[in-house]
Order: sequence, then C-alpha cells, then structure tokens
Amino acid sequence: MAIVSSKQPSADRPDSHPDGFSPAIASPRHTSRQQVMDTSQEEPVALPDDSQTVAISAAKPGESLLQPQKRPEDIGKPEESIRPHRLADYVGQRELKEVLTIAIQAAKARNESLDHLLLYGPPGLGKTTMSLILAQEMGVDCKITTAPALERPRDILGLLVNLKPGDILFIDEIHRLPRVTEEMLYPAMEDGRIDITIGKGQSARTRSLTLEKFTLVGATTRVGALTSPLRDRFGLVQRLRFYEIEELAQILLRSAEILNTALTPEGAAEIARRSRGTPRIANRLLRRVRDYTQVKARGEGITAAIAAEALQLFNVDPCGLDWTDRRLLSVMIENYGGGPVGLETLAAATGEDAQTIEEVYEPYLMQIGYLNRTPRGRMATPAAWRHLGYQPPESQLSILG
Repeated sequence: MAIVSSKQPSADRPDSHPDGFSPAIASPRHTSRQQVMDTSQEEPVALPDDSQTVAISAAKPGESLLQPQKRPEDIGKPEESIRPHRLADYVGQRELKEVLTIAIQAAKARNESLDHLLLYGPPGLGKTTMSLILAQEMGVDCKITTAPALERPRDILGLLVNLKPGDILFIDEIHRLPRVTEEMLYPAMEDGRIDITIGKGQSARTRSLTLEKFTLVGATTRVGALTSPLRDRFGLVQRLRFYEIEELAQILLRSAEILNTALTPEGAAEIARRSRGTPRIANRLLRRVRDYTQVKARGEGITAAIAAEALQLFNVDPCGLDWTDRRLLSVMIENYGGGPVGLETLAAATGEDAQTIEEVYEPYLMQIGYLNRTPRGRMATPAAWRHLGYQPPESQLSILG
C-alpha cells in the first residue's frame, strides 16, 4: 500500500474524483500504458488506513517535517526528530549539496518545480532524508512511497492526480517498479499527463489527464537495474558516497543532543569508526551505546572508553566488523589458507547464504581492503590476516602484491 499525503485535493479540480480518488484501473495484465483503465470493472481506489498514512508538508519553524498519524501516547518522542529538516543541517555529501543548492535557487528564481532527481548509492546514506529536505526548501509537500507498493496502475494514478503544483513524489527502490507502472510514468515525467483507456473492445476510447508540474525523486541502491528509458528521464542523477569519520562524528553529536544523551567528541569518534561510513548504522549504534550507558555506566556520559566497551559487547570491532564478518575471514584463513575459495564453498563452510555473503558482507570487506575477488575465488588480504591476529605467509604476500 502506497504511503500518501493525508491532504485531499480541492473539489474544483476537473481531473479529480469528488472523493479525491482516481478512477478504477484494470489489473496489470495490460502491458501498454494506453490500456490501463477499464471502467467496466468499477473497482474503487481506496486510500490506506490512517495508521499507515504519513502527512509530509512544508514545516513551519520549530515544527517536525515528518508528521505521522499515530497514537497520542507516541507523540513527542525525540527519536522522530533525528532527521535534519534543512539543507544547512545536513552533514556530509558536500558535492551533492552544492548541486542541489544551485538547482533549488534556480527553480525558485524561475518559479518552477525542481527537475526530476535520481539518487543512488548504498542504503542508509540519507536518500529519503534528502527528499524531505528538498520539500522543505521548496516549500511544497512530499509524498513518499516504495516501488513494490505500486503493484497496480491505479496505485500510481491515485498518487499522481492528487499532486499539487511543485509537489515532490519520492519513490524508494525505484528499480523495482512494475513495467506497467514505469511506462505510465514516462508521459507524466516528460509531458505532465497520464494516458488512460476507458472501456474495452470497439467502445474503448483514450483519455489524457493533465497533471500538475511535479518533481519525481527516485532512490535506488542498484542504478544499473533501472531501464534506460526511465533513467534518461531524470534531469539530475546524483550518487551518495560513504561518510568520513569526522562527518559521522558530527552527525552523532547532533543526534545525541536531540536524544538528550551526553556524548563526548572522543566517544562520537569511537562510534563513528565502527559505523561503516553509514549514518543509519551510526545512529543505531548510538542508541545501543546509550542503553548500555544508562544501565551499566549509571547514566554517565558516553566517553570513548564506554563506547568501546559497549560496542565490544555488541560484537562490533574497531573496524566496524561484526561477528559474521570476522567469521567469514577466519574461515578463509584457518580452513583454506586465506584463499582462493569459491563463494559456494565459503557459504557451506560458514552456514551463510551465498547471496547474503555476496550482497551484504563482501562489499564492505572489499571497501576496507580485507577481501579480494579473483577469477579463482575469494581471498583474504594481508590486512585481514593482521586484523584477526594472524601473520600472513610469504606466499600470500607475493600473490596479492
């Protein structure tokens, strides 16, 4: 189910249903965007339950940009305000911020909406946060959904017809869009219209609905999985990089202040070193260290020593490796002399799924120089040997240079 704004369109919108819903749409078996409507089905489009609705609008000073519909007892939790709401508060991604600052200022000067934006990079680097910041800076609403939620054409139609001028539509994991839904986006992105077919057979007729100018922000962890027609329709394609330790430390100090947690700069740096260059992981570790400090350290401030002690308990070593990372490397070293060893063999020896090893654990091990992929299989580097307390043999040093 798509997550949409709780605000309803005005009643004088000619292209909107009086209820604010879109007309009925046929099932996704129709492969052409010209054949996505069948009114004979008369299947209504339903909004999500209130419990799943998120209203996102341009926040006033001091107000939270993200306003979920939740129970009264859940209101006011400090964790909800960790996301920055302004571009000036967004730490890191300096090149991306410069590009977006120019785009925002130019769009405001021309009184136009932002160009469509594609953000790609590893998970946890702030793609969703950036889309919320763009809405705040432009003074418009932002509607958030995920590609798997847009299973049927009527799902995307219901979102598009309810957009107001300049609104931002954020689609996470956009590379997973169904083919029919993707094709419906083509004319919407380029021409500001959406084509539907009313009726079927000889009585079928095509109708184009005019849409308000909007900005589509797509986020993906696999930019290569996007089709060329969709990727080429984005005016801005930007990559998010991993964060430096100093940047993560700034994020942690800001989060600690919001969470009313005493954190020293040394403690922030200690957590940052173990966060794999990812703000999401850094904030998650901060919460775990905060729990440890409250229980074991009697609520004292988080210092470097306390952070190291807490993260050691949670099996996160100074390089950010967890138990599974070290298990993979130790099996390669102890059982196979550091490699080369095949992926399936490594999966069988560790009891992990081969796809999980390849997509979850290997990327970070390769980024920090602890693992190499060769035509003959995976190999642990001399740095990995030393990190785990082993002395790499001469043969391993000569193979890896």
